[in-house]
Amino acid sequence: MPPGSTEAPAAPDGVTGTAAQVEELFRELEAALLQSRPREDLSLLRQAYSFAASAHDGQWRDSGEPYIVHPLHAALILAGMNMDLVSLQTALLHDVVEDTSATLDELRRQFGEEVARCVDGVTKLGRLKFYSREEQQAESVRKMLLAMVDDVRVVIVKLADRLHNMRTLGFLKDPDRRRRVAQETVEIYAPIAHRLGMGRIRGELEDLAFLHLEPEAHAEIIRAMDSRRQASAEFLRQIQQTIEAILRQESIPARVEGRVKRTYSVHQKMRRQRIPIEQVYDLLAVRIVTGSVRECYAALGVIHHQWHPIPGRFKDFIAMPRPNLYQSLHTSVVGPGGQGFEVQIRTEDMHRVAEQGIAAHWKYKEGKQGEGRDDQRVVWLRSLLEWMQEMRDPGDFMSTLKVDLYREEVYTFTPRGKVIVLPREATPIDFAYSIHTQVGHSCVGAKVNGRIVPLKYALRNGDVVEILTQPGHLPSKDWLALVRTSRARQKIKAVINAAERARAIDLGQKLLEREARRLGVQLARISRENLEEVVSEYGFAKSDDLYAALGYGRFSPRKILQKVSPGADETPAEAAARPAAPPVSAAAPPPGDLVLRVKGIDDLLVYRAKCCNPILGEAIVGYITRGKGVAVHAVSCPNVQNLIYEAERRIEVEWGRGAGQPFPVKFVIHMDDRPGMLNDLTKILSDENSNIRSLDARQDSSWGGAAVVDMTVEVHDNKQLQRLVAAMRRVSGVHEVQRV
Repeated sequence: MPPGSTEAPAAPDGVTGTAAQVEELFRELEAALLQSRPREDLSLLRQAYSFAASAHDGQWRDSGEPYIVHPLHAALILAGMNMDLVSLQTALLHDVVEDTSATLDELRRQFGEEVARCVDGVTKLGRLKFYSREEQQAESVRKMLLAMVDDVRVVIVKLADRLHNMRTLGFLKDPDRRRRVAQETVEIYAPIAHRLGMGRIRGELEDLAFLHLEPEAHAEIIRAMDSRRQASAEFLRQIQQTIEAILRQESIPARVEGRVKRTYSVHQKMRRQRIPIEQVYDLLAVRIVTGSVRECYAALGVIHHQWHPIPGRFKDFIAMPRPNLYQSLHTSVVGPGGQGFEVQIRTEDMHRVAEQGIAAHWKYKEGKQGEGRDDQRVVWLRSLLEWMQEMRDPGDFMSTLKVDLYREEVYTFTPRGKVIVLPREATPIDFAYSIHTQVGHSCVGAKVNGRIVPLKYALRNGDVVEILTQPGHLPSKDWLALVRTSRARQKIKAVINAAERARAIDLGQKLLEREARRLGVQLARISRENLEEVVSEYGFAKSDDLYAALGYGRFSPRKILQKVSPGADETPAEAAARPAAPPVSAAAPPPGDLVLRVKGIDDLLVYRAKCCNPILGEAIVGYITRGKGVAVHAVSCPNVQNLIYEAERRIEVEWGRGAGQPFPVKFVIHMDDRPGMLNDLTKILSDENSNIRSLDARQDSSWGGAAVVDMTVEVHDNKQLQRLVAAMRRVSGVHEVQRV
C-alpha cells in the first residue's frame, strides 16, 4: 500500500469520512475541472470516480478516512494545475490495479488505452518501495525517468499522489517509516518537481519533509518566524503600499504580493551559510507581476531607484531562463530601518510557469501532442538517460542523480556567445565535456575571460570560457575530484575504468601464470571447457572477467588453480615446512576489524577508511585495495564519489562482532560565543554517557560574535550519534553541527 494507507475489512475506530463528505469532495473536483476546462465531459470523470470508489470499498487510511479520499485529493491537486481529463482519471484510478482486484484490461475496456497506459505507468512506479534496498530505489527512479520521457503526465500524477501522502504522513504510526518517506521526498520527488518547474509543489513537498526529518529545527524556525510575524506583516504591508504607489506614478500596471520565505529554504540557507535567521536577507519577499517584459525591467529600475540594491544579489532569469524555463528578475534591496528584502519581478505568464511548471502550458490540453516549448523542460532527461544506462552501481547512480536533479546553476559562455548552463562550482573540465566528449578528453587547459586559469577554477556567472586541447590527451583520476556534472564524471570514469581493467586483466594473467609455475601446474594442458566451467562458477561471463578479478585482488590465484587443477595445493617445500596440526581449540578471529566483515568471506583483511571512519549502524560499502585488503567507507563519504567503483573492486560488507567498542567521531560546531555554551554541550554528552577525547574552542573570524568548537567524542552506534547531533542542534545559539 502507498505511504499513509492501510487496508481493513471494516471502518476503524474514530472514522472521520462519510459517504456525503466523499460525494461533496467529488463535486468540488467537478467544479474545479469545469472552471479550468469547461469543454471536458464530466460523465467520464464520474465514471472513473465510481469505478475507483467501488474498487476501494472497504479500504481505509490510517487517518480513518475511506481510501477513495486519497485519489480524490490527488485529482484535486491536478485540477488546480489545469491538468487534462486523462490526468484526473489517472489520479482517481492510480491505485486500483495495485491495491484491488481490478485489472489493467478492465481499465482499458472502460476508459481507453491512454488512461490505461498512464495508470500502468503510475502503478509501476509504486511497486518498488524505496526503502527495501538501495538497488530497488535506484531501479524505481530509473523507471520514473523512463516513464517521464514516454508521458510526463505519469510523473505529474505521481507528484500529486506523493503530495497528498505527505500532507497526511503524520498519521503513519511508524516513525522510522515516516522518516524514510520524507527522506525520499526531499531527495527525489521535490527535485523532480523543481526540474519540471513546479515551484508550488516542490516548496510544499520540501516543507512537509523538513517537518518530519528535523522536527526540532522546523519548530525553532517556526518560533522565530512567529515572533516576528506581526512586525513582518506590517513591514510587508508598508513595502507593498510604497511599491504600488511608485509604480502608479510611473504608469506601470502591476499587482504586488508579499510573502515570507519557506521554512525549508530558511533552514538550508542558515545551515549552508552558518548564519542566524536575522541575517537571512530574503526572509521577506515582494513579488511584482506585470503585463510585459518591458514593464518588468521598468519596475526593476523603479525599485533600485527607491532603495539601495545589495551587491551581488541581482539575477536576470528573464534574459537567461533556468533549464526548467523559470523566468523572473530577482534583486535584494535594503528597505526602511535597514531591513533587507527580496523583490521578484515577472509577467503573468512567467508567474504561471513558476508556480505550475510544465502544467502551466500543458501540451495535451487541446488533445494534441506536438512539439512545443514545454519539451525543453524534459531535455535534461536525455543526458540523464544517457549516463544512467551506463551506470551499474546503484549508490553511484543515486548520489549522482541527486546532484544532477537539484543543482544551482551558473551561466557561462563560449567565445561565440553560446550559453552553457552548469552547476555551481563547475570547472572548465565540466564546460569541456558539456561541449563534446572528445573536447573533454583532450582538455589540457582553459582560458576564462581571456586569462589562463587552472582546471580546478570554479566558474562564475558570465564567464567566457575557451578550452585548450591536445590531440591524444586522456583524462586523469584527479579530475574526478574537480568535476560537478554527471556527464563529465561518467565520461572520465569510462576512460579510467577501461585502462584500469586492461591493466588488471594483464596482471591477473601474470599472477596466475606465476602461481602455476610455483605449484608445477601446466596451464597449457588445462582444457578450455574446464576453464570456462570455473569462470562460470565464479559468476563471470568470460575469462577476462576472472583475470580482472585476480588482478584487483578479489581472489587468490591458488584458489583458481585448485579449481582448474584439483591436484594443485602446495609445493613440496611448503608441504615439508608445514607444522603439525595444533590441538583443536576455539577458532581464532579473522584478520582485520572485528566489527566488520565481508559477506560470505572470513579470511580477508577489512579495515575502516580513515577519511570517513564509519560507525556501527551506518550504511557501508567495501572497496578492494590491492595489497591492503578491503577498505570500508560510509556510503555518505564524499570520497566514495571520487573512487573508481568498478564492479570488480566493490564488495559487500556488513557489521559483525565487536558491537560494544566505542567509535571516535569528530564534530565541528558553529555557535554563538556566550557563557555557558560549552557547559550545555558537555551536559548532553554526559547524559548520553559519551566520553570526550579532545575539545578545542576558538573564535570564528569569518563571522563576528561566533565561535567554533572542534570536538572528538566516543559513540557506540549510529543511533547514538543521531541523538547527539539532534540534541546539540537544539541548544540555543548552535547554528550548525557537522561531522568531520
